[in-house]
Amino acid sequence: MQNTRSNPQSRRRKRALIYFYILLVLLLLCTAATYTWFSLSRAPLVSDLALYVNAPTGLELSPDPTAKEWTLQLSFSDLVSESAPLRPITWSQRENRFYSVSYGIDGRVADVNEPLNDDRHANKDNADGYYIKGTFYARTGQKTTVSLASAVEVEEGISGSGTYVIGNPVWNPDTLSHENGGHGAELAIRIGILVEKTDTAGIPTDEPSVFYIYEPNADRHVEESEESKYIATPSFQGDSALVPESNLIIQTMNSWNETSPVQRDVVVRDLGEFTTGTELFGLDPDELAKISIYVWLEGQDVDCINAIGHAAELQANIQFAASTGDQSGMQPIN
Repeated sequence: MQNTRSNPQSRRRKRALIYFYILLVLLLLCTAATYTWFSLSRAPLVSDLALYVNAPTGLELSPDPTAKEWTLQLSFSDLVSESAPLRPITWSQRENRFYSVSYGIDGRVADVNEPLNDDRHANKDNADGYYIKGTFYARTGQKTTVSLASAVEVEEGISGSGTYVIGNPVWNPDTLSHENGGHGAELAIRIGILVEKTDTAGIPTDEPSVFYIYEPNADRHVEESEESKYIATPSFQGDSALVPESNLIIQTMNSWNETSPVQRDVVVRDLGEFTTGTELFGLDPDELAKISIYVWLEGQDVDCINAIGHAAELQANIQFAASTGDQSGMQPIN
C-alpha cells in the first residue's frame, strides 16, 4: 500500500521537473530572441555617421538642380534626418528595392519579409525607418568621366582623403587608448549609388539609370574564425551577388592604429584599396547627373550578426574623381 501511494507522487515530481526544464529552455530562447538585433534597433543613427560627398575641380554638386550656387562638398547630415536609424535590410536587384529581414537567435538572417520603399522607410526616425537616402545633382563645364576616388592617407596617415568607411576611434580614459566605435558595423555596411541622367532643369532623360553598390572593408570579418579574404554576399533570391559584377565596387579594409606614444586626438589611418573598377558615369556640359546615395546594413552579409551594433560610430567619405574625355553617357564599371 505504501509503494502504491508513493508512485503517483514520484511521477508528479518527475513531470514537474520535466516541465521546469522545458520552461527554462523556452525562457532562454525568448531571452536570446529578444536580444537579437536589440542593440541595432536603436543605433547606429545618421548622427553617428560622418558622411561627406566631395567633388574635384571641374565637378560641382547641389541638392537643387536649379540652384544658383553649387559646391564641392556636401554633408549627408544636411540631406537627411540626423535621427534616422540604420537597420539590417537586403537589396533585390531583380525588383530594384530593399526588403526587411528577420533573424534567428544567432543574429543571422532567417527570413526575408516586407518590401520597402523610399517614401515610407528611408530617413524615418520611427519604427518604419530602415535606411537612409540622400539625393543631389552633379554638373560639369566640360565632357567628363566620373569615378570614385581611391582612398589616400594624408599627413602620414593622420587624416585621410578619397573614398572610405572606417570605424570611429573612440578614446577610453580608463585604458588610455582608443576603441573601435564601429563595433563591426563598418564590415556589414553598404553604400548604394544610383545614377540618373537629367537635363539642366532636372528633368529625366531617356537614358537608363544604373545602380552601383560600394562595399568597403570587404576582406575582414567580425568572427575571428573567418579568413581575411573577400566573401561574396549572395542575394536572397538565389543570385551569387547583390548586383551584377560590373556594378559592384569592392574595397579592402580601412583601419587605424595608435600612434607611438599614444595620443588622445591622433590615430594613424591605414586605408584600403579598390580591387574592382570604380568608373561610374560620363557627363556632358548640357546635362546633369542625379545621384542618390543609399546607406544600409546589408542583412545578407556574413558580418551582419548580433555582435555588431552597440551604437556604432562610423566615418565615411565619398569622393568623386573626374577626368576629361571624349565619351558621355552611363559608363558601366569594367
